[in-house]
Amino acid sequence: MKIEKRINHNAALAINDNGNELVILGKGVGFPKTPYELTDLSLITRTFYDVDTRYMDMVGSLPQSVLLASADIIEQAEINLDCALNPNVTFTLADHLNFAIERMGKGVDIATPLSYDVEHLYPQEYELGLLALDIVEDYTKKRLPDNEIVSIALHLINAEAETGDMHSTLMNLKIITDITEIIEEELEIQIDKTSFQYSRFNMHLRYLIQRLSSGKQLDNGAGKMLRTLITEYPETYECARKVADYFKKNWTWECSQEETLYLMLHIGRLQEKND
Repeated sequence: MKIEKRINHNAALAINDNGNELVILGKGVGFPKTPYELTDLSLITRTFYDVDTRYMDMVGSLPQSVLLASADIIEQAEINLDCALNPNVTFTLADHLNFAIERMGKGVDIATPLSYDVEHLYPQEYELGLLALDIVEDYTKKRLPDNEIVSIALHLINAEAETGDMHSTLMNLKIITDITEIIEEELEIQIDKTSFQYSRFNMHLRYLIQRLSSGKQLDNGAGKMLRTLITEYPETYECARKVADYFKKNWTWECSQEETLYLMLHIGRLQEKND
């Protein structure tokens, strides 16, 4: 493996035998004058592919223990979530963890108002956030406060999204929370946030938000079926219409008849579960 550029004593930019660029971590890999050929591959403890050049300086400035902890968290997340995460999340999460450790050392505590929403809307990511505290403690001998569970979970949710944009992640959370409140108020029900039906509804909303924000919503001529369902389930339709009004008023998104129909079906399932 050819070492192209030193990042610090224990990190370097390398080219593997297939010509792929990667960042490697390992004791002393960045110490020799570059470029050079690394023949003892056992020195490498971690490899990272497709790293954005913006994060190269971050790799060099972060403690090795925090970087390794973050890498373990992301590796576990990809297994548990069964998906590939944004390749740069290891470094953005490590930067966050390092800052959190520094804050804790100074006695600065930051509240996380989205805790309840994240725990119920993204239970897998929340559980991974809880596991992450143990991993960080193993590597750094420091136990982060429980409010970091949500912050870590948000990094994972963000890394799952195609946009990789924390603003979009927080926007989705707000919208789903707002719509849940609209449904509970309109139908006078208390939704079980741990139910399978709510999990399905949450997933539907995430994809609906994606379609509405990109202008690619469904519209397959469902007018006749919608009219039939309005007649049979007027209360559910009124609730779906309130949700559609929310999208229009707060986000200037227009729901098609097809999207309104699917909203009715999902709201109906929540209603049935409550009954």
